[in-house]
Amino acid sequence: MNGDEQLLNGRVYGRGHDDPNPGPLPHRTYAELVGGPPDGLLLDIHAWRAEEVDDGVALSTELGQFPGGRALYDPRPGEPRTPGPGVSCRLYYSGETP
Repeated sequence: MNGDEQLLNGRVYGRGHDDPNPGPLPHRTYAELVGGPPDGLLLDIHAWRAEEVDDGVALSTELGQFPGGRALYDPRPGEPRTPGPGVSCRLYYSGETP
């Protein structure tokens, strides 16, 4: 794990490294990002419908193959989700786009 990855591990996507509380909040629902540039970050999906999670996400990142591009993440079909607050599911890296 390089220095950038260590800064990101356990943090919520979109929160800065200088945020006084960059970690998850106990009343929110998150997806764990697995692989790719923001590996180990949590994505806040608290207000998302199941269909939105199923569609996957394209997240802005400066760390990937295309700085300023997007890292693509998708759920694995049939993988269980836990309802309620905390880490509900995982989204897996599927590539990058400029």
